[in-house]
Amino acid sequence: MKYHTHVNNICTNDHNRQVGLISSSYTVMSAQINGLPVPPVPQKPVTIAIVGAGARGQGYATFATAFPEWLKVVAVADPHDYKRNLLVKEHGIPTENTFSNWTEMVKLPRLSDAVAICTQDHLHTAPAIAFANLKYNILLEKPMAVSLQECQDIVEAVKRNGIIFAVGHVLRYTPYTTSIMQVLNSEQIGDIVNIQHLEPVGFWHFAHSFVRGNWGNESRATFSLMAKSCHDIDLIPFMMRAGKCKKISSFGSLKHFRKENKPKEAGNAKKCLDCIFEPSCPYSAKKIYVDPYVNDGHTGWPTSIVHPNEDEMDIESLTESLQNSNYGSCVYEVDNDVCDQQVVSMEFENGSTASFSMIAFTEALCERKTRIFGTRGEIVGDGVDEIIVFDFLTRKRTIIKPSAEEQLGKSRWSSGHGGGDYGLMRGFVQACATGNPNYILSGPEETLDSHIYVFAAEEARKTNTVVDIEQFKKTHLN
Repeated sequence: MKYHTHVNNICTNDHNRQVGLISSSYTVMSAQINGLPVPPVPQKPVTIAIVGAGARGQGYATFATAFPEWLKVVAVADPHDYKRNLLVKEHGIPTENTFSNWTEMVKLPRLSDAVAICTQDHLHTAPAIAFANLKYNILLEKPMAVSLQECQDIVEAVKRNGIIFAVGHVLRYTPYTTSIMQVLNSEQIGDIVNIQHLEPVGFWHFAHSFVRGNWGNESRATFSLMAKSCHDIDLIPFMMRAGKCKKISSFGSLKHFRKENKPKEAGNAKKCLDCIFEPSCPYSAKKIYVDPYVNDGHTGWPTSIVHPNEDEMDIESLTESLQNSNYGSCVYEVDNDVCDQQVVSMEFENGSTASFSMIAFTEALCERKTRIFGTRGEIVGDGVDEIIVFDFLTRKRTIIKPSAEEQLGKSRWSSGHGGGDYGLMRGFVQACATGNPNYILSGPEETLDSHIYVFAAEEARKTNTVVDIEQFKKTHLN
């Protein structure tokens, strides 16, 4: 199984005769944000504490390794010794700034300029408010929180304390999105009439994260549209540029990963490694975790979630971890209850519309597909590195390649989400260094709005209604 797909940006000769080809470059620290000038390198790097040293916390921290003149990790809090010590070792964090719980950190005077809060979704609110009250600038992993009231409480704390605040809506910051926004802002396709946006989660990724994993059960985390797709719903109004969403509806369900869909050949087996049907099951834990380790020596994500201590991983300890956790369980025998497919329809204040689909059952792994229909042209994007713009007037196509070219030896895909992780970190760090929040592409109120849309969509799905956003806000917000 391949965990990373390398996309070859190849146009055939026949295609090249029909279209124009544009190469657009993207560099991590030199690109402008919101038209603002690129600030000079600060005399001292911005300092940051990491709360939650899992995959997202570690990912954001790598920005400091890549750009030490801009950012320095000086503190960490995480209850897992191995994960915490990885960051301690990589960033030289002193012992006195190492904590098993963020509550210990907030008892001390402020340790850093900023904090990245990357705890589990349902554990965002308390640390976010506590660190805001201590005047830390905050990077909060998405979603903000798992209830609308908690989201509002966080925004109020941010505004009350006047801090720099960013939520991990990384899709706004990718080279791909930047290139789309340049086309939209040029008015080349006229007024936007409709947007169609698809998130193909990936069949094994959904099984890993949203069936067996941390986000499989709503009572322990949140619903899948919020956990997986809140930054997709956030991206749509960003691209629409037509005011706020006015009405929203949604349909979806847990269609496949249910006990009644378990293959009869699997019998009563509860664990993949004990199941005679395993060789014929595409969701087999052996195929997702064991085979990549045995065949390729793969110890990174998602195998590292099953067995976090990569240094001590062997086939015996990996299989033991599978047998003793949900990650080795049959996907039809766990207590998952979140949607594996959902659609959302949105109407905006100017009458434009948008539709979004989240689907588990895809080969593509989170490679979003976007179509934008304007009055003078349309855009088709592959979510990775090709954007096709068709001009109704000239009847010509232009292909844009928003490749994030290498800079200072750093691979263009050296950060997650197609460069979005580094793009977000760049904006947040530059905002902290200058004190200018406009380096962040979504302020607290705008971020709250996009979360409102997600909560409203889920209410629409559960109640089989069309939800009026203003009425929803009056009902659910103080």
